Amino acid sequence: MFSMWRHLNASRTFTCTAADFFSLQPRQTLFLCSDARVLRINPNRDFSGKRFNVPPSAEFVARVSGIPTMAKLPYQEAADGLDAAFVGVPIDTGTSNRPGARFGPRHIRMESALLRAYNSGTRAAPFESLMVADIGDVNVNVYDLKDTCKRIREAYRKILATGCIPLTMGGDHTIAYPILQAVAEKHGPVGLVHVDAHADTSDVVLGEKIGHGTPFRRCVEEGLLDCRRVVQIGLRGSGYSPDSYEWSRAQGFRVVQAEECWFKSLAPLMAEVRAQIGSGPVYLSFDIDALDPGFAPGTGTPEIAGLTPIQGVEIIRGCRGLNLVGCDLVEVSPPYDTTGNTALTGANLLFEMLCVLPKMKYY
Repeated sequence: MFSMWRHLNASRTFTCTAADFFSLQPRQTLFLCSDARVLRINPNRDFSGKRFNVPPSAEFVARVSGIPTMAKLPYQEAADGLDAAFVGVPIDTGTSNRPGARFGPRHIRMESALLRAYNSGTRAAPFESLMVADIGDVNVNVYDLKDTCKRIREAYRKILATGCIPLTMGGDHTIAYPILQAVAEKHGPVGLVHVDAHADTSDVVLGEKIGHGTPFRRCVEEGLLDCRRVVQIGLRGSGYSPDSYEWSRAQGFRVVQAEECWFKSLAPLMAEVRAQIGSGPVYLSFDIDALDPGFAPGTGTPEIAGLTPIQGVEIIRGCRGLNLVGCDLVEVSPPYDTTGNTALTGANLLFEMLCVLPKMKYY
């Protein structure tokens, strides 16, 4: 260990076991963790020799220090060599009500400093299982939504070509459409677990066919979804017709309205969802407005009487065992929640998504 420390300046990257890492003095540990390029820790208890990126412990590195990345993970420019990557898509150009979701990825990253290496509830060890990093944001065009969709689609083609699973921070829900275009190019039509207050299956809004209320209509039209393996959970609110979800049901979607979720655990529901979706590829899309605005007020189109954070976690944990090929957490609008709690909730839900990806190790 001390030999590693003496020769630190000879190379920019070192691999050590967790035991070695925690044997360092706090000052040495702080130096190593302050520059994510310097150190990759192998935290495996069996010391298998694999190398993983690991969030630095707040026991040694102040959460308020450093440049914000998701969970304080290393930043790298591309997805090469990664099993999963956090990526931001900072747009709100498709928003129909309150803007601000373009700042969602930035604030989710800031609040994610509270995340730690293990999931105490499920005993998942994501950073012993997968190589994960933050690959920054898609370079969107905030003046042109159609061009932004093209940029997103091209960026995700490159991510998916590496075999990496993208974990996306939105941004408004428009982004699901170009992401699923890229996902379906690689995997074919996919199943979908869609958690939202709204079905997002409108055809045309104010003369436009692309916006945050239309992505899943476009996905069905283009054959991106295996409609027999689609479930929408948490839908609620007033509508433009007596049955706002008639179109979804006509496609073969399972629609679970919020009223069906009140006052109950959603673990039994997710057992049914797993049976419906089976072993094929599936995408998880989680709009933060699925949660009641009392818990997550920082969003563009809030609807009362929604899901609780506990139910949101139950849904994501209920995806364990599915062949997840991508996930997103969208519609966090920080200007409408000065406490930061909506972004904090989003960061934790993204961590839960990471913890149910395929090949996850559990203790």
